Amino acid sequence: MSGEDDYESLKEGASIGTVMTAGAIAGIMEHCVMFPVDCVKTRMQALACDKTKFRSSSIFANLVNIAKTEGLFRPLKGVQPLMLGAGPAHAVYFACYEHIKTVMTPVAQQSILPETVVHGVAGAAATVFHDAVMTPADVVKQRLQQCCSPYKSAWNCANTVYRTEGIGAFYRSYTTILTMNIPFQAVHFMVYEQMMNLINSSGEYVPWKHAVSGGMAGAVAATITMPWDVMKTLLNTQEANVLTRLNTKRVSGLLDAFRTVRGVAGWAGFYKGWRARVIYQAPSTAISWCVYESFKYYLKEDSAKAGSREETIDDLRQGLAASRAGGEAEAERRDSRLWDQIVTDLPQVQVVRAEAAVNTSDLVVRDSFPGYRT
Repeated sequence: MSGEDDYESLKEGASIGTVMTAGAIAGIMEHCVMFPVDCVKTRMQALACDKTKFRSSSIFANLVNIAKTEGLFRPLKGVQPLMLGAGPAHAVYFACYEHIKTVMTPVAQQSILPETVVHGVAGAAATVFHDAVMTPADVVKQRLQQCCSPYKSAWNCANTVYRTEGIGAFYRSYTTILTMNIPFQAVHFMVYEQMMNLINSSGEYVPWKHAVSGGMAGAVAATITMPWDVMKTLLNTQEANVLTRLNTKRVSGLLDAFRTVRGVAGWAGFYKGWRARVIYQAPSTAISWCVYESFKYYLKEDSAKAGSREETIDDLRQGLAASRAGGEAEAERRDSRLWDQIVTDLPQVQVVRAEAAVNTSDLVVRDSFPGYRT
C-alpha cells in the first residue's frame, strides 16, 4: 500500500492514543516556539501601564528591548505552566475534534448540511473541553508575563492567586475565553479544511501544505476575535493601573471588561496588540497542524511496522454495537435452550394400538401417571 493510501486511512481511523499523543506534542510545540511573541502581545495589550509603551511597533525590536532591560530569558517567563496546560488541553482538543467530525460527516453526507459546518461545529465543541483545561494555566502565564509582575515563579503565582482571590480567579475569564475561542476555532477549522481542499485535494501527506493552511486559518481567526483577546487579557491579569484608575478591586465578567476597555482605551483599545497576535497566531497554528499531522503519520507508520493495531474511535463504536448484537443473540440462544429443556422434561404421552384380538376401537393411553386411562 502506498504512503498516500496509508495517510488517507489514518485521517479516518487514527487510534485514540495516536491522536492524543500527536495533539499533546503539537500543543506544546506551538506554544513554546512562539512564546516570546506571546509575551510581547500580552505587554502590548496592557491598557494603563507606561512601561509597556514600546517605542517601536516591531515585534523583534520589542523582544530585544525586553531582553536588554529585564534579562535575556525574561520573554520566556511563564512558559512552564503553559507547557503543563498545553499538553493535556491539546490532547483532549484534537481527540474531541476527530471524534465529532467522524460522527457528523456521514450525517452531513446524507443531508444538505455542508461539510464546512461539520468542521466548524467539531472545532467549537472541542474548544469547550480544551479551554476548561487551559484557562488556569493561561491565568498564571499572563500574570508572569506582565512587566510589573510581582511573582517569583509559576508556583508562587498560582499559590498567591488562590490564597488572595480564591479558586474562581482561575476561571474568571472562562466565559470570555469561550465567547472568543468558540468562533475562533470554528473559523480556524473551516478555513483550514477549505485551504486543504484547495491546495491538497488529493489528501497526500505534504507538511508544507498543512503549515500554509494552518497559518492562514490562524491569521483569519485571530483577526476576527481580536477584541475578545484584549478583554481576556484584562480579566486574567487584573492590571493594577487600570484597577487604580477605576477605583475598583477587580474587573469581573465580559460586560465589565468591555466597558473597561472602551472607557480606558476607546474603540482602538480592542485591537491593541493585533499585529503581535497575528504574528504569533499564524506561525503557531501552522506549527501545530504541521506537527500534529506529522506525528499522526509517523506514529501510524511505527504502529504498522510493529504489526500492532490500536483500537480506533470507529473500532470502539463498532465493538459496542457488536457486543449489543451478540448479547441479543446469546439471549435468544438461552431462550431456545430453555424451551428445549421444558419440552424434554414434560411427561411423554404414548398412544399404543392394542393387539389384533382386542377391539381396534380401544385405544390405550399410557403415561407417567399410573392408573390414568381413557
